[in-house]
Amino acid sequence: MKDIWWQTTGEGDCHLVLLHGWGLNAQVWDCITPELSAHFTVHLVDLPGYGHSVGFGALSLEEMAEQVLMHAPQKAIWLGWSLGGLVASQVALQHTNRVQALVTVASSPCFSAHEDWPGIKPEVLSGFQQQLSEDFQRTVERFLALQTLGTESARQDARALKKTVLSLPMPSTEVLNGGLEILKTADLRQSLTALPMPFLRLYGRLDGLVPRKIVPMLDALWPMSESVVFDKAAHAPFISHPQAFCEPLIALKMQLNK
Repeated sequence: MKDIWWQTTGEGDCHLVLLHGWGLNAQVWDCITPELSAHFTVHLVDLPGYGHSVGFGALSLEEMAEQVLMHAPQKAIWLGWSLGGLVASQVALQHTNRVQALVTVASSPCFSAHEDWPGIKPEVLSGFQQQLSEDFQRTVERFLALQTLGTESARQDARALKKTVLSLPMPSTEVLNGGLEILKTADLRQSLTALPMPFLRLYGRLDGLVPRKIVPMLDALWPMSESVVFDKAAHAPFISHPQAFCEPLIALKMQLNK
């Protein structure tokens, strides 16, 4: 049976949907949920095929967005981390009226490197896909380790991510491969230029998966959006710097309430 796992906490007058990244589940937000729940009605979601959201195979980005939207409040701020950032962006593109504001975290509209665009080399993502079939758990652990490299709390942050993965059954190889395929092929750079809602982008300066070089490039491409870079953070700024991470989200809510 296919079912999206969804949990709501907090009683704020503003809804906030949180979408996790590749290989993980909604427990990754545990470090900031108490703080955010004091300001928002927070919706924690396991993406299709991840965590408790079982019964799904590999989905396209569009299909993933539609599945998540079915359970969502009529109007909310949508926040997506990494792969979740692409899903949240797709929801904003497909259903503008349902998205009060879009927030992407350590995410790129195009994760793959191109001649004029910094990113992950497509052969690296293809390598991860190949390795998944050979050594499933080690490949996921390697990908998680990449997300915390360079931070002062790298070892502790990597442990937190690994604990989140191991707390629930692992996604199937098919689902993980499907997620990597989205990271390898999606390109929303031009699609997002005309978004009508507030758009906030959060980055870690030390991120090894989403190069900081894209920040000024997207500032120029998307002048209607705002970017914040956390100097000592990598790919998971909400884990390494939870308090600083929540501040721009609370400020965004205040801006929307004016």
